[in-house]
Amino acid sequence: MSDYDVPAGIDVLRVFCGPAGRHGNALGVVRDGRDHPDEASRQELARQLGFSETVFVDDPERGHLEIYTPGLRLRFAGHPLVGAAWLLDLEILELPVGDVFARQDGEFSWITARPEWVPPRTLERYGSVAEVEALTGPPPGEGWLYVWAWENEAAGRVRARAFPRRDDGIVEDEATGAAALLLSTQLGRALNIRQGRGSQILTAPAPDGTVEVGGRVLLAHSGPSGG
Repeated sequence: MSDYDVPAGIDVLRVFCGPAGRHGNALGVVRDGRDHPDEASRQELARQLGFSETVFVDDPERGHLEIYTPGLRLRFAGHPLVGAAWLLDLEILELPVGDVFARQDGEFSWITARPEWVPPRTLERYGSVAEVEALTGPPPGEGWLYVWAWENEAAGRVRARAFPRRDDGIVEDEATGAAALLLSTQLGRALNIRQGRGSQILTAPAPDGTVEVGGRVLLAHSGPSGG
């Protein structure tokens, strides 16, 4: 579904845009979750929209929301929360896993999260950036795969690509905050990740085991409210 097919009341964001404002992962945000009150209707809309994730806002002041992929509901995901915090201008988002703290810092929107909130991911290091970029699709296998290589190890710069491999129409995820969080935890350092076609994700681990994940957010399509 293109931006122009999006029903009224739904905004489309691009989260983790590159330095020039290009790329980023599309996110649908249903500002009034009452329009889709049950799990079945939310799942169906997420499937129709076809974005890697769609957020349904149930309380915009408390930041209470739900996240759906085209095929399932998620307890936590990175790019939907970075985008929703930016759009709703909130400092706290209420998720099933716990409160997610958010902040704005110039052109970057950040969330703070814990690695144990992230669904399982396989992180596979490749020998070079060229090997990561040479992939024409998901490598064989099952389960969520994040492939990466050092672009500049001393500077913490990483080249990455993500393949959900869950058979829901999302062949490659353009920008994945949750996987970036796990990689930052595994490596124990701040990262500057270039993922997909050219999206940018920043991470910063803290001594308490949390990790900040941040990036640029742009409004791609504003869906006017229905009558």
